[in-house]
Amino acid sequence: MTRFAYAALALGLIATPALAAADGENLFNTQCRMCHSGSVMGPTLAGVAGAKIAARTDFNYSPALKGKEGTWTDANLDAFLKAPATFAPGTKMLISVQPEENRKAIIAYLKTLK
Repeated sequence: MTRFAYAALALGLIATPALAAADGENLFNTQCRMCHSGSVMGPTLAGVAGAKIAARTDFNYSPALKGKEGTWTDANLDAFLKAPATFAPGTKMLISVQPEENRKAIIAYLKTLK
């Protein structure tokens, strides 16, 4: 690693996965936890990254999400968090996450939840 890279890391100019996940945890706790802590509002998100869309058996997903194919990839999570109603018209989730940096941080955090 070059001296420039070390300096950039020290100044926080280069995000590391650990920092992104830590930032994502803070964002999740303030923006998402209220509905996504196993309540009737939203499913718990432990294990969501890489899982089949609408796969949990302990939550009643909207027909919009039940009808989606695929898995929760980074791209699908980003698209859903950016514009839930565009990703799955008729979804129960009405809140979007802006800006892109916040979505990336939350996705990084979701990947740590098992």
